[in-house]
Amino acid sequence: MKIGVPKEIKDNEYRVAMTPSSVDIFVANGHEVFVETGAGEGIGKTDEEFIKSGAKIISTAEELWNISDMIYKVKEPEESEYKFLREGLIVFCYMHMAANRRLVDALLNSGAVAIAFETIEENDQLPCLKPMSEIGGLMSIMEGANLLTKVQGGKGKLLQGLPGVAPSHVVIIGGGVSGTGAIRAAVGIGARVTVLDHNVEKLAKLSDIFGSRLETLYSNPYNIRKVVKTADLLVGAILVTGSLTPKVVTEDMVKAMKKGSVIVDIAVDQGGCVETIDRITTHSNPTYVKHGIIHYAVANIPGTVARSATYALSNATTPYALKIANHGWKEAAKLYEPIRKGINIAENSVKYEGIAKAFGLKCESL
Repeated sequence: MKIGVPKEIKDNEYRVAMTPSSVDIFVANGHEVFVETGAGEGIGKTDEEFIKSGAKIISTAEELWNISDMIYKVKEPEESEYKFLREGLIVFCYMHMAANRRLVDALLNSGAVAIAFETIEENDQLPCLKPMSEIGGLMSIMEGANLLTKVQGGKGKLLQGLPGVAPSHVVIIGGGVSGTGAIRAAVGIGARVTVLDHNVEKLAKLSDIFGSRLETLYSNPYNIRKVVKTADLLVGAILVTGSLTPKVVTEDMVKAMKKGSVIVDIAVDQGGCVETIDRITTHSNPTYVKHGIIHYAVANIPGTVARSATYALSNATTPYALKIANHGWKEAAKLYEPIRKGINIAENSVKYEGIAKAFGLKCESL
């Protein structure tokens, strides 16, 4: 198979889908790998390093997309790339389509096959999403701590306490992979941390891990309302696989927060769990203020730590990409259930229930 690795064009996205070491694996399996020139610059990898591993360097995005049987990238195609979509082309990357009708329509109209990292599921886990969720959780605390400073428009508070000074209150909604990453960072820095989740077993496990340093609450509107108004930093970390994220934090709850507080919604690429998150922001312009509260709604948080994120992402996605390349998407779907679950759109029809429900579309069985 001819596999194309384009240079990412999303705002401040420095990751790349393949490292030279993963190129070596695909070439050893008899595939051709085409890498757009400069695709690895964000992680410090030169075209020459990809060439030494067996890749061929392509000078333009258009040529790369046209020559490839499968596009293997990090983030979903941007609108300027929709023109490259075509019938039968496999696109393997993060899609997050439940909040992106334009991308859904572009893929449906083109006849391309969209296989999403985030819906590949194995042993009740999301192996291709997990490493980026961990990074998103950790960085939500780093970004939130910075935004709480007075120069950024925040309250002028440290997350950690000082002798005679109480720590800031961090509220994390969702105790999954990204929520746990946020808890680890916030507890480690010395903040007062409260996590809410509707899975009591998950809360029990988090209590076992973090002990008295973590407050746990069952997630319901009453408890969310109670803790959100005292939060200095609110982190939204809810995930419903392949579907829109429910809005569990209402606008009235946000209005009750103290001015200069910060909201970081990790799930913004699936719509976000905070009602006042009404737009996706970028690393170039990451925040906006609503009701006196700083909102951070960047959809590619791990892009700023591109080197670490790329290697973690490559480790997670390469085995699945290789199966698709070795067998073709149809045979791979027959042989491997995780890949079958990753197929969101194929042959001009939606194949994933969460996307169909989000837009009132018909979901056709594979």
